Amino acid sequence: MTQSITHLEKLVSFNTVSRDSNLALIDHVSELLQPLGFRIQLAPSEDGRKANLYASIGPEDVSGVVLSGHTDVVPVEGQAWSSDPFVMRSDKGMLYGRGTADMKGFIACCIAMAPRAAQLKDKLSAPIHFAFSYDEEIGCVGVRRLIDMLEPVSPKPRCCIIGEPTLMQVVTAHKGKAGERVSCTGLEAHSSLAPTAINAVHLAIDLINEIRRLQAEIAETGTRDGDYDVAYTTLHAGNLHGGETLNIVPNLAKFEYEIRHLPADDPQTLIDRIHAKADELVSEARKVFPGADISFAPGTAYPALDTAPDAEVVNYVKSLTGGNSTGKIAFGTEGGLFQTRLGIPTVVCGPGSIGVAHKPDEYIAETEMAACDRMLEKLLEDLTGT
Repeated sequence: MTQSITHLEKLVSFNTVSRDSNLALIDHVSELLQPLGFRIQLAPSEDGRKANLYASIGPEDVSGVVLSGHTDVVPVEGQAWSSDPFVMRSDKGMLYGRGTADMKGFIACCIAMAPRAAQLKDKLSAPIHFAFSYDEEIGCVGVRRLIDMLEPVSPKPRCCIIGEPTLMQVVTAHKGKAGERVSCTGLEAHSSLAPTAINAVHLAIDLINEIRRLQAEIAETGTRDGDYDVAYTTLHAGNLHGGETLNIVPNLAKFEYEIRHLPADDPQTLIDRIHAKADELVSEARKVFPGADISFAPGTAYPALDTAPDAEVVNYVKSLTGGNSTGKIAFGTEGGLFQTRLGIPTVVCGPGSIGVAHKPDEYIAETEMAACDRMLEKLLEDLTGT
């Protein structure tokens, strides 16, 4: 096995599902990098159960390159795996295990490159930074504490490569995400007296219908970008809970909705319209019950990534991969946060396919690992002149 595959086997063995700690993995990576001369900084979670790792090698007063990846993975419960998802299995050139594609394969390639970077550290014209985060899978949560740590740092890195699985294509953009948790309060009554009550489920459905109406309007007349699988901003309600038994008019209903928005669209304008409709519904409901209400709490959100196709970072990473095309992706990454909060030009480019991520028997091809190894070798060659 190549060194990157050996490291991937070890990384997969750490069960870093987002609900659990990633500290064992972070400690393992730190123990590999620190003896090589990497400068290690940790940005822990508030409760101390998890941490981001920021590891740097090379000169400290020059803008460098960030290689970013998340250490957490999605759960495996309810999935029909052919083998233990936390024991990597190799079969016919494919490496199976939870997180192989999303995205421990990229992290493994970074770690495999580290000893060579350490050998050449005196020749590095710019530093290399590893940014390994937690809780990406639940909304790019953990990396925000890392970004807080980096905000006062100067100089900022000159570019960032997010190693999410893109089959090593350079990706310049993805949609952003916004949304809310909605709670609808009504008035209960025996179902035989339903017209005297305020049905909280009906309140929720009326507001969901407004969300559907907005979606139809956007699909017909909204901004379009044909480079995406779905060319426009999307809205949907992902769940609805309310009521206890059929013969009681429910007094509480809850649902969540999300907006996946094009970089050119401002999700707040849609949120404002949803709130305006809620005000109308509440005003009408309070004619029957003064305590009727619809309240909102922020849901998962992250900004879109929108890097110009002719930006310097795009041409640079294409020179490392040997590719000559760019793309846009439907799923979100931490790239928008690096770009919007730190002003770091960012692209997404990593080994593996998102098409097999989050599924049973997730895998990455050995050829994809090799392609990522070559990209990182080219990065070292460029930064050292070797």
